[in-house]
Amino acid sequence: QVQLVESGGGLVQTGGSLRLSCAASRSIFSIDNMGWYRQAPGDQRELVAGVTKWGGTNYGDSVKGRFTISEDNAKNTVYLQMNSLKPEDTAVYYCSALHYGTRYWGQGTQVTVSS
Repeated sequence: QVQLVESGGGLVQTGGSLRLSCAASRSIFSIDNMGWYRQAPGDQRELVAGVTKWGGTNYGDSVKGRFTISEDNAKNTVYLQMNSLKPEDTAVYYCSALHYGTRYWGQGTQVTVSS
């Protein structure tokens, strides 16, 4: 089982930056895939960025070139650096882990980008 705790959300102006953190309850080196998803009101949850335990990364089209996912294995933490934020990035951001075929979710952290 994997517990995930997100932090780092908040209110930021258009063009600003935020860094989200996701602390896992076990070594992320053993987790097949970790990622960030987001969900705005009335919308489906969508992939923002993902990273595999082999270091491969993938990004949603709307965030490519602006967001970067990274990990610190020593701290069992995955980060999402978000730059050049836009109002359409406003959503609840969820950390996710895929481990032995089971997907785990954090509680979510709100990101609000003001215009």
